[in-house]
Amino acid sequence: MSLAIQHLTSNDLPRMLALLTMFGVAFDEPETYNAKRPGDAYLQRLLGNETFIALAAVKNGEVVGGLAAYELQKFEQERSEIYIYDLAILEVHRREGIATALIEKLKEIAATRGAWVIFVQADTGVEDEAAIALYSKLGKREEVLHFDIAVNPEIST
Repeated sequence: MSLAIQHLTSNDLPRMLALLTMFGVAFDEPETYNAKRPGDAYLQRLLGNETFIALAAVKNGEVVGGLAAYELQKFEQERSEIYIYDLAILEVHRREGIATALIEKLKEIAATRGAWVIFVQADTGVEDEAAIALYSKLGKREEVLHFDIAVNPEIST
């Protein structure tokens, strides 16, 4: 298996676009990831922002998985936390250790930034059973509640 985990930068716009396409396919949500894509300048700024981390799992030149995360600077101590916002692998490439490789790369990045923890959320439904098994293997499970607070009730999320 020729797998490379690439940390995307502002120079990696084509790879970021491929990552967005992959997320749409992997999550079966092409509208979410492709219908209103940000412009090139926006994506380049995002990729150049030190608080955003995009990792692409590339196998034989194709983006087969990826991870998007955010570094959150803490205020109570000089440290940060990394939040995995999205992690997905194309179905045909699951069970190959790609998600674990992405998280291992993120751990390396987190360590160089002085982060003390990486956290992620998973839904409790059947569709996230594999994700829950992966995260349980790699970390400590906590039971939490998640709330979405609308900024503008007129706009649906």
